[in-house]
Amino acid sequence: MEFTKSPGVRIGLSIAVATGLYGVSFGALSVASGLDLWQTMALSLLLFSGGSQFAFIGVVGGGGSGAAAMSAASLLGIRNAVYAMQMNALVRPRGWRKLLAAQVTIDESTATASGQTDNLEQRRGFWTAGIGIYVLWNLFTAVGALLGNAMGDPAQWGLDGAAVAAFLALLWPRLKAREPVAIAVVCAVVTLLAVPFVPAGIPILIAAAVAGALGWVSHGPADEGLEPDVDPYATREDHP
Repeated sequence: MEFTKSPGVRIGLSIAVATGLYGVSFGALSVASGLDLWQTMALSLLLFSGGSQFAFIGVVGGGGSGAAAMSAASLLGIRNAVYAMQMNALVRPRGWRKLLAAQVTIDESTATASGQTDNLEQRRGFWTAGIGIYVLWNLFTAVGALLGNAMGDPAQWGLDGAAVAAFLALLWPRLKAREPVAIAVVCAVVTLLAVPFVPAGIPILIAAAVAGALGWVSHGPADEGLEPDVDPYATREDHP
């Protein structure tokens, strides 16, 4: 009973259901982009990073090269490495759990864990959201891929915008200072200007280069935007 009353578990389950459902959009869009069922499932089972997966099929569907698709997916996947450092301190997995934790460290599992104040609830939230999303995302990816042809154009159902909206909903609340907001806006404008003139997949690379350059010359605090949501050591018994 205590487990079912856990706030980390309740939040994790609700996020898992909400996120897993729009795996349908990835499955349908992936098939529409030219990938077959097994290629689509491989991306969800192995890559398992929604933003990176959508970037990959977006470049492929737009006629971009495999190298451009991998570059775009890899750029978006860098954030997971940053999350992993924080989650390793919060969750402290051991043995084979480290491999599992690495696979399920995504936006939603990180947000669920970081939103809890108790270390036990942080761990429960992380594992519930991470594993729950992994199972449901892959299940609904298969559903979307199998129904993709029957559904017709995924854009008619709004599936092409579902993942983008969800990604922005996760990102925007974290832009808490004016400088990161300004950089995000500049990169968005650069992307829009580049789209008509360069091959698919290249605009996001240009935007990433612009963001890196702006960050390099930034005059804001050195640690701005890097603060963890919750101090990962705050709940340890040996913390002073």
